[in-house]
Amino acid sequence: MQTIFILLAGISCKSSPAGEDISLDYFTGQLDKKVIKLMDQYDIPGVSIAIIREGKLVRTTAYGYADLEHNRNMTLNAVYRVESISKSVTAWGVMRLVEQGLIDLDKPVREYLRDWKFPDSDYPEENITVRRLLSQTSGLPLGTIGEEYPPNSDMPDLAEYLTREVEPAREPGSGFRYSNVGYNLLELLIEEVTGRDFAGYMEEEVLIPLGMHSSVFVWDDSLYAILPTGYDLKGNPVSPYEYPARASGGLFATVEDVARFAMAGMRRPRVTAHKVLDETAIQKIYTPGVDIPGMFGIVSDSYGFGHFIETLPDGRKAVWHGGQGHGWMSHFHSVPESGDGIIILTNSQRSWPLIAGILKDWAAWSGLGAVKMARISYGIIALRILVGFVLIFSSWKLFNLICAFHRGSQRLTFFFRPTSLKRFFQGISGAGMIIILVWCIAQPYLFVSSIFPVTAVWAGIALFMLSATLILSACKAPVKD
Repeated sequence: MQTIFILLAGISCKSSPAGEDISLDYFTGQLDKKVIKLMDQYDIPGVSIAIIREGKLVRTTAYGYADLEHNRNMTLNAVYRVESISKSVTAWGVMRLVEQGLIDLDKPVREYLRDWKFPDSDYPEENITVRRLLSQTSGLPLGTIGEEYPPNSDMPDLAEYLTREVEPAREPGSGFRYSNVGYNLLELLIEEVTGRDFAGYMEEEVLIPLGMHSSVFVWDDSLYAILPTGYDLKGNPVSPYEYPARASGGLFATVEDVARFAMAGMRRPRVTAHKVLDETAIQKIYTPGVDIPGMFGIVSDSYGFGHFIETLPDGRKAVWHGGQGHGWMSHFHSVPESGDGIIILTNSQRSWPLIAGILKDWAAWSGLGAVKMARISYGIIALRILVGFVLIFSSWKLFNLICAFHRGSQRLTFFFRPTSLKRFFQGISGAGMIIILVWCIAQPYLFVSSIFPVTAVWAGIALFMLSATLILSACKAPVKD
């Protein structure tokens, strides 16, 4: 399956139609149709999109509903949970302290922490540096997923959370390992170094100077009126929630505010009216720090400080980050050299195909060629082809088996009786797939279901039919005259 995925993605990279001759109005008109079609196809209630051209915000649009039950339309002032885009913004907060000489990127984090201590570990804590936390090479784990608390409720404080979660899973510096925990440790670092609350520091030193006046890292009850309802993979509404830590995924922001953040890192025109970081610090953020292997490597080449980085077909560099939470998805893609960018925020966990499809069209219009996140679209095609083959094969085999039983030329037996090894393994394989399918159905969340929300259902049906085919094949025996 991964081979088919990569082959199709490779084909996509050969196509890089330039968008210079297509007007903004024409492109956005086509984009409106595409977004509405994808929203309907994947049952996505609401979407907000911002487009940046030559370093300027040229269009923002809100589609669909902020709340289905109350028919509340999505508006441009909607404040979304942008989830892991928070990491990109947090990296700016850390680099501001580096510029001020308060933090050294290559010093152990423990040197900046007064009261909090690292839990015992098999790996030396002095190797966990600020640079490695920023570049996702600290060796810390992803962290607990789904630890959500209603606003204003009791929840663990940051130190308590970190004591439980900071447990290195590999040698620091040994390679890329995506970690929410690492960025939440940076939250504590900021508080220890500045003596200020993380949310307050980020608001005063990063958000407001960049013009992100509608964005916050801490819950405020005024958000109830402007926060859309999130919807999970099954389309169920999700109530507002907070995490015990905020640096890795706690930012609330509008689509225009995320666009302002992306524009602040662009070279043309460089934002100077609300300067937070100088050119050197921004380039450090956008400098590849570690190559990315595995599944992450399909959609990105490397990771900098709080940003995924990829080299475009024409040699330019794109920086991006996405976010996925319970009921929310977000993504921004930016090309600092050209000043092109796009921000996509949704209130549905079923949005990866929509995001990939929009990125594909935007990259073509912008003359960027193919961006790697768009490969998800080709993965969907590959999976559909595979599912189609399995459905056709299983249907044909099942039809033949049923006809044989109906004619009386075959009878049912029990494959555990002394029989051929082939029949035994057919039965075991079919039963094993049924068990896996039942387990998948019982899970509250599966990563593959978020990438392929519709096709994954058909894949489950196809596997069930294949399982039934294998079990019936194992249980058939010819009728003796």
